[in-house]
Amino acid sequence: MLIYIGLDDTDNHESRGTGRLAREIATDLARDYIVLGVTRHQLLVDSLIPYTSHNSSAAIMIEAPGSLPIESIFERIRRLMLEDFVPGSDPGLCVTTESVAQELTGFGIRAQQEVLDQAEARLLAESAGALLTGLGGSQDGVIGALAAVGLAAGGQDGRYLLLGNSRDLTGLQPLEALRTLGLEDIRTLDGNSVETGFVLADKLRPARRAGRPVLFVEQSGQHYWLPIKLG
Repeated sequence: MLIYIGLDDTDNHESRGTGRLAREIATDLARDYIVLGVTRHQLLVDSLIPYTSHNSSAAIMIEAPGSLPIESIFERIRRLMLEDFVPGSDPGLCVTTESVAQELTGFGIRAQQEVLDQAEARLLAESAGALLTGLGGSQDGVIGALAAVGLAAGGQDGRYLLLGNSRDLTGLQPLEALRTLGLEDIRTLDGNSVETGFVLADKLRPARRAGRPVLFVEQSGQHYWLPIKLG
């Protein structure tokens, strides 16, 4: 069973970011589940929306036994977030199955284009069957958390903050090393597949496209490939 987890508004101007917290939670979950990745999703930047830096939210995707109640995963993550609560933050948490998350993709797209409110997010989560809660402050993070699972499930948005041990790779790496992460699709922006060579792997941030990681690269002037960071 594929589970989507959304987090938002977990930080303040001096603290670690939501992306880092999502990676830490993913590391904890990896002790018991298969973590498929952590993705970042950019939401609308507007003066009417309070946000810490860039108004991005994060999603974690895991595989869990179909017999496992998602409430147990929800409670585990809720506890981890409360233990790392940052004063001045307005955290939101959403946990749901893939089928429900796909129903929320439209909301996620709207959150990139419109100013939305908590009431709509909570009503939609309840009607769709997603677990959604605020964990402090104004609880406005429920909007971004719900949007994150929808955008991740839509499969065409965001970039990976974590894919396997991607953050441990540094320097020039052969394509084979990247493929062990699950990066089977490495291509240029004009769509040409890259089959040979080395990639500078210091800041790998593959895009999420068609429900999987895709690494876009460009040729450097020194005969290796440079990763391109897309939203």
